[in-house]
Amino acid sequence: MTIWICATCGVEHPDTAAPPAGICRICADERQYVRASGQSWTTADELAADPHKLVHEQPEPGIHRLHREPEFSIGQWTYVVQTDQGNLLWDPPNALDEPLLDKIAELGGAAAIVASHPHMYGSQVSLSHHLGNVPVLVHSADRRWVRREDPVIREWRGTEEILPGVTLVEAGGHFPGAAVAHVAANGGSLLVGDTIVPVAAAGWVTFMRSYPNQIPLSAGLVERLLDRLEPYEFDRLYALTGATLQADAQGAVRRSAERYVAWVSGANDHLG
Repeated sequence: MTIWICATCGVEHPDTAAPPAGICRICADERQYVRASGQSWTTADELAADPHKLVHEQPEPGIHRLHREPEFSIGQWTYVVQTDQGNLLWDPPNALDEPLLDKIAELGGAAAIVASHPHMYGSQVSLSHHLGNVPVLVHSADRRWVRREDPVIREWRGTEEILPGVTLVEAGGHFPGAAVAHVAANGGSLLVGDTIVPVAAAGWVTFMRSYPNQIPLSAGLVERLLDRLEPYEFDRLYALTGATLQADAQGAVRRSAERYVAWVSGANDHLG
């Protein structure tokens, strides 16, 4: 039997003799897309055989990130947050191979695996099995998007201090259960997936329901997101794209949210 991986979103599906019939449910949703060429599938063995390299960076003490180049599917950066009581592996990779698994082991493995939202489920179950069946936390509002069920999956919601100084926060917006991870050390850092994304102009971010299809969020959802982050101080911000804010990230999120809300609510229509 083979574990099949969607070639567009990179999310693993159940092990079956033949590829899943039909279109990947995650890609059929309006937040993602199906390629013009149609649905296609690949496997971990095929991806491991494709020429690529592993990029490892340490943007600050206790936080590491890993990336496959050239990237596959969405191409997320995976983050490893180190603590004295184990590591958080955030936004799991969509392709597993020996160099990646060796590097994760070198960094101390993981006590838990968490994806910021369903597009980032990647090979979360396979990775858990490689790491000794560590828990995979899935937000309860997004459980229906899980493609490969397994006993390692545990639901959560609201907020949860998953490790000392590392708190999962239900931010919502992009998905009902879209999450961020707050790391309290060194003035605070926020791992955001693409719940929040830095843009080209320095010191600004944006918020979207769908990035590939350019569907915005409402003013109300962005205001709610901002309220849910208010209790947490953070100076730095890290997105799944590899984009970062290295200073005054909390201020940038607040200013950007205010600007965004003004435009989508019609407050600036006189400027159009």
